[in-house]
Amino acid sequence: MRIIAGKYKGKKLKEFNILTTRPTLDRVKESMFDLIQFNLKDAVVLDLFSGTGALGIESISRGAKHTIFVDNNIKSISLIKENLKDIIGSYEIINSDYLDYLKSVNSKFDIIFLDPPFESDFGLLAIDYIVNKNLLNDNGIIIFETDNEKKLNLEYSNFSIDKRKYGTVAVYKIEKIM
Repeated sequence: MRIIAGKYKGKKLKEFNILTTRPTLDRVKESMFDLIQFNLKDAVVLDLFSGTGALGIESISRGAKHTIFVDNNIKSISLIKENLKDIIGSYEIINSDYLDYLKSVNSKFDIIFLDPPFESDFGLLAIDYIVNKNLLNDNGIIIFETDNEKKLNLEYSNFSIDKRKYGTVAVYKIEKIM
Protein backbone atom coordinates (compact mmCIF):
# COMPACT_ATOMS: atom_id res chain seq x y z
CA MET A 1 0.00 0.00 0.00
CA ARG A 2 1.38 3.38 -1.00
CA ILE A 3 0.52 7.04 -1.56
CA ILE A 4 -0.51 7.44 -5.20
CA ALA A 5 -0.03 11.15 -5.90
CA GLY A 6 0.94 14.50 -4.48
CA LYS A 7 3.69 15.62 -2.15
CA TYR A 8 4.23 12.14 -0.65
CA LYS A 9 3.74 10.12 -3.85
CA GLY A 10 5.31 6.67 -3.56
CA LYS A 11 5.51 6.67 0.26
CA LYS A 12 4.80 3.18 1.53
CA LEU A 13 2.25 2.79 4.29
CA LYS A 14 2.29 0.07 6.89
CA GLU A 15 -0.70 -2.21 7.10
CA PHE A 16 -1.87 -5.05 9.26
CA ASN A 17 -4.34 -7.88 9.20
CA ILE A 18 -7.29 -7.23 11.48
CA LEU A 19 -10.53 -8.92 10.48
CA THR A 20 -12.45 -5.64 10.65
CA THR A 21 -9.84 -3.71 8.65
CA ARG A 22 -9.68 -4.07 4.88
CA PRO A 23 -7.35 -1.70 3.05
CA THR A 24 -8.66 0.00 -0.08
CA LEU A 25 -6.96 -1.43 -3.16
CA ASP A 26 -4.67 1.02 -4.99
CA ARG A 27 -6.75 0.90 -8.18
CA VAL A 28 -9.95 1.65 -6.24
CA LYS A 29 -8.22 4.39 -4.25
CA GLU A 30 -6.92 5.97 -7.45
CA SER A 31 -10.43 5.96 -8.93
CA MET A 32 -11.86 7.44 -5.73
CA PHE A 33 -9.39 10.30 -5.85
CA ASP A 34 -10.04 10.86 -9.56
CA LEU A 35 -13.65 11.61 -8.56
CA ILE A 36 -12.58 14.39 -6.16
CA GLN A 37 -9.25 15.57 -7.54
CA PHE A 38 -10.44 19.16 -8.03
CA ASN A 39 -12.07 19.32 -4.59
CA LEU A 40 -9.07 18.40 -2.43
CA LYS A 41 -7.00 21.58 -2.51
CA ASP A 42 -7.52 23.35 0.85
CA ALA A 43 -10.33 20.93 1.81
CA VAL A 44 -11.29 19.94 5.33
CA VAL A 45 -11.40 16.13 5.24
CA LEU A 46 -12.88 13.55 7.59
CA ASP A 47 -11.54 10.00 7.26
CA LEU A 48 -14.14 8.05 9.23
CA PHE A 49 -13.36 4.36 9.83
CA SER A 50 -9.72 5.32 9.11
CA GLY A 51 -8.10 1.90 9.45
CA THR A 52 -4.51 2.51 8.29
CA GLY A 53 -5.18 6.18 7.53
CA ALA A 54 -4.43 5.71 3.83
CA LEU A 55 -7.34 7.83 2.52
CA GLY A 56 -6.65 10.72 4.87
CA ILE A 57 -2.90 10.61 4.22
CA GLU A 58 -3.55 10.59 0.47
CA SER A 59 -5.70 13.69 1.04
CA ILE A 60 -2.90 15.44 2.90
CA SER A 61 -0.48 14.50 0.12
CA ARG A 62 -2.83 16.07 -2.43
CA GLY A 63 -3.25 19.38 -0.61
CA ALA A 64 -6.03 19.04 1.97
CA LYS A 65 -5.97 21.89 4.49
CA HIS A 66 -6.93 19.77 7.51
CA THR A 67 -7.66 16.05 7.94
CA ILE A 68 -9.34 14.27 10.84
CA PHE A 69 -8.78 10.54 11.28
CA VAL A 70 -11.40 8.68 13.34
CA ASP A 71 -11.30 5.00 14.25
CA ASN A 72 -12.50 3.02 17.27
CA ASN A 73 -9.72 0.41 17.12
CA ILE A 74 -6.67 1.32 19.20
CA LYS A 75 -4.42 -0.78 16.92
CA SER A 76 -5.62 1.29 13.96
CA ILE A 77 -4.91 4.50 15.86
CA SER A 78 -1.33 3.33 16.53
CA LEU A 79 -0.86 2.38 12.88
CA ILE A 80 -2.24 5.75 11.69
CA LYS A 81 0.28 7.49 13.94
CA GLU A 82 3.08 5.35 12.49
CA ASN A 83 1.97 6.05 8.92
CA LEU A 84 1.84 9.79 9.63
CA LYS A 85 5.51 9.90 10.65
CA ASP A 86 7.34 12.31 8.33
CA ILE A 87 4.01 13.64 7.00
CA ILE A 88 3.76 17.40 7.39
CA GLY A 89 0.26 18.80 7.52
CA SER A 90 -2.63 19.76 9.73
CA TYR A 91 -4.40 16.72 11.13
CA GLU A 92 -6.03 15.18 14.20
CA ILE A 93 -6.28 11.53 15.22
CA ILE A 94 -9.33 10.58 17.27
CA ASN A 95 -10.00 7.22 18.90
CA SER A 96 -13.80 7.07 18.90
CA ASP A 97 -16.80 5.17 17.69
CA TYR A 98 -18.00 6.70 14.41
CA LEU A 99 -21.48 7.58 15.68
CA ASP A 100 -20.20 9.07 18.94
CA TYR A 101 -17.86 11.24 16.91
CA LEU A 102 -20.57 12.36 14.47
CA LYS A 103 -22.88 13.21 17.38
CA SER A 104 -20.20 15.30 19.08
CA VAL A 105 -18.72 17.20 16.13
CA ASN A 106 -19.82 20.75 15.39
CA SER A 107 -17.66 21.27 12.31
CA LYS A 108 -18.55 20.93 8.64
CA PHE A 109 -16.44 19.08 6.11
CA ASP A 110 -15.64 19.41 2.42
CA ILE A 111 -14.94 15.70 1.95
CA ILE A 112 -15.89 12.72 4.11
CA PHE A 113 -14.50 9.25 3.43
CA LEU A 114 -16.58 6.33 4.68
CA ASP A 115 -14.93 2.93 4.43
CA PRO A 116 -16.69 0.87 7.12
CA PRO A 117 -16.67 -2.92 7.48
CA PHE A 118 -18.63 -4.23 4.49
CA GLU A 119 -20.78 -6.59 6.56
CA SER A 120 -22.13 -3.69 8.64
CA ASP A 121 -24.74 -0.97 8.11
CA PHE A 122 -22.41 1.61 9.65
CA GLY A 123 -21.90 3.45 6.36
CA LEU A 124 -25.62 3.91 5.74
CA LEU A 125 -26.16 5.06 9.31
CA ALA A 126 -23.25 7.48 9.01
CA ILE A 127 -24.58 8.92 5.73
CA ASP A 128 -28.01 9.49 7.27
CA TYR A 129 -26.45 11.18 10.27
CA ILE A 130 -24.15 13.35 8.13
CA VAL A 131 -27.02 14.47 5.90
CA ASN A 132 -29.52 15.06 8.73
CA LYS A 133 -27.01 16.91 10.92
CA ASN A 134 -25.83 18.94 7.89
CA LEU A 135 -22.14 18.11 8.37
CA LEU A 136 -21.14 18.88 4.77
CA ASN A 137 -20.21 22.30 3.46
CA ASP A 138 -21.94 23.49 0.29
CA ASN A 139 -20.75 21.25 -2.56
CA GLY A 140 -19.30 18.85 0.03
CA ILE A 141 -18.75 15.22 -0.93
CA ILE A 142 -19.10 11.86 0.78
CA ILE A 143 -17.05 9.04 -0.74
CA PHE A 144 -18.56 5.75 0.44
CA GLU A 145 -16.82 2.45 -0.28
CA THR A 146 -18.91 -0.65 0.20
CA ASP A 147 -19.68 -4.15 -1.00
CA ASN A 148 -20.99 -4.10 -4.58
CA GLU A 149 -23.72 -6.56 -3.60
CA LYS A 150 -25.24 -4.25 -0.99
CA LYS A 151 -28.51 -2.72 -2.15
CA LEU A 152 -28.54 0.97 -1.35
CA ASN A 153 -31.53 3.24 -1.55
CA LEU A 154 -29.82 6.58 -1.19
CA GLU A 155 -32.24 9.32 -2.07
CA TYR A 156 -31.61 12.72 -0.57
CA SER A 157 -32.84 16.05 -1.85
CA ASN A 158 -30.03 18.46 -2.73
CA PHE A 159 -27.60 15.58 -3.33
CA SER A 160 -26.36 13.92 -6.49
CA ILE A 161 -25.26 10.31 -6.28
CA ASP A 162 -22.79 8.62 -8.62
CA LYS A 163 -21.98 4.89 -8.27
CA ARG A 164 -18.87 3.25 -9.69
CA LYS A 165 -18.20 -0.51 -9.61
CA TYR A 166 -14.76 -2.08 -9.24
CA GLY A 167 -15.20 -5.84 -9.13
CA THR A 168 -16.71 -6.69 -5.75
CA VAL A 169 -16.42 -3.09 -4.54
CA ALA A 170 -18.76 -0.15 -5.13
CA VAL A 171 -17.80 3.47 -4.59
CA TYR A 172 -20.50 6.10 -4.19
CA LYS A 173 -19.83 9.80 -4.66
CA ILE A 174 -22.58 11.63 -2.79
CA GLU A 175 -22.32 15.35 -3.48
CA LYS A 176 -24.26 18.14 -1.83
CA ILE A 177 -25.71 20.39 -4.54
CA MET A 178 -26.42 24.00 -3.69
